[in-house]
Amino acid sequence: MQGTETRAAEVGGQGTAGDFFALLKPRVMSLVIFTALVGLIAAPGGIHPWMGFVALLAIAVGAGAAGALNMWYDADIDALMKRTAKRPVPSGAVLPGEALGFGLTLAIGSVLVLGLLVNLAAGALLAFTIFFYIVIYTMWLKRLTPQNIVIGGAAGAFPPMVGWVSVTGSIDLGSIALFLIIFMWTPPHFWALALWKKINADYSNAGVPMLPVVAGSDETRRQILIYTLILAPVTLLPSLTGTTGWLYTLATVALDLVFIHHAVRVFRVRDGAEGEQACKKLFFFSTLWLFLIFALVLVERALGIPSFPAVLG
Repeated sequence: MQGTETRAAEVGGQGTAGDFFALLKPRVMSLVIFTALVGLIAAPGGIHPWMGFVALLAIAVGAGAAGALNMWYDADIDALMKRTAKRPVPSGAVLPGEALGFGLTLAIGSVLVLGLLVNLAAGALLAFTIFFYIVIYTMWLKRLTPQNIVIGGAAGAFPPMVGWVSVTGSIDLGSIALFLIIFMWTPPHFWALALWKKINADYSNAGVPMLPVVAGSDETRRQILIYTLILAPVTLLPSLTGTTGWLYTLATVALDLVFIHHAVRVFRVRDGAEGEQACKKLFFFSTLWLFLIFALVLVERALGIPSFPAVLG
């Protein structure tokens, strides 16, 4: 990261409020807030609205802290990739030390707030989530194995579980079901983006062994289909654990069939503009798919639709 520090020092690290906000990865944070909210609402029992707000705020800040720490550590490879070179640290707007201090302050603060004001289990799980994303994924897996996005995807799958634990104080099968949906969704979603945007050269230049770089596009398409076929039954786990009811189940089956259709098309159509378009459609549908899957949980709660009796747990 020495080169990054030199460039930043030349600029002087004159970061604006917008630069520091960008460190928080606001797009990722918005997904974290939404899925954590679903975890809060879906959990058995209830939580005072004020405490629920505190929990969501702490989870959001914790996610932002993880984003800032990720940008601090990855500044060297971000500088080598076109799509990330303009981020605050590699561009020189924010000094590496500033990003590190900012991230650590937010991480510690968010964990303390959640642990002391909501419950210790939720605080501990948030701390583990930040640790997993920074140490296990960013510092270790990302630069080591093409399975980085598979295992590292767990970090993005923890928020609904943290929200759930904020209510119950414990992890159970219902929260694990929500975790598994995002965990299995992440690989086909990200790999579709990688194939569509043709960012292999970026990752190759940066020395990051993403699957399309290491195994090629054909194998990546095969893996997208495999993970999509595994994901479909996983989405029914909330119904089997007594978290959701008939509306969620029927709508999810329909959404899964469309997801599989797009994944099959990505697998079959591999060349030219048509192949790129198939990847693009899968990426955008997978984004909508995740939102709708989790929104269905909220809709069922709002409509008072009873959940199925638990078959698992």
